[in-house]
Amino acid sequence: QVQLVESGGGLVQAGGSLRLSCTASTDPFISYAMGWFRQAAGKKREFVACIRGSGGTTLYRDSVKARFTISRDNAKNTVYLEMNSLEPEDTAVYYCAADFTGWRPCVPVDDEYDYWGQGTQVTVSS
Repeated sequence: QVQLVESGGGLVQAGGSLRLSCTASTDPFISYAMGWFRQAAGKKREFVACIRGSGGTTLYRDSVKARFTISRDNAKNTVYLEMNSLEPEDTAVYYCAADFTGWRPCVPVDDEYDYWGQGTQVTVSS
């Protein structure tokens, strides 16, 4: 069983920045593609970004592509989501997820992910 623990959420004004972290209790971490998803109140969960096990390939939803950056440090078993120019529409609970197919490019489909964190709230005020 893989445990994922997110941190870094909070309240920020529009235009501000936050960095989310997610640490996994598993080795080798490189075996897992990692994704970030979010769910706003009353809405379905949606894909945000993902990164291949080696870190060489990333994928973003269009609305965050120019503002968010996903990265990982396999030595620390941690994946990050750097969020800049935040907008009120980014308000949601953010979840990290692990997909035990780190050898291939990551996919933007939540059903493909095997393990999930508990989520961290991000609130962007206007």
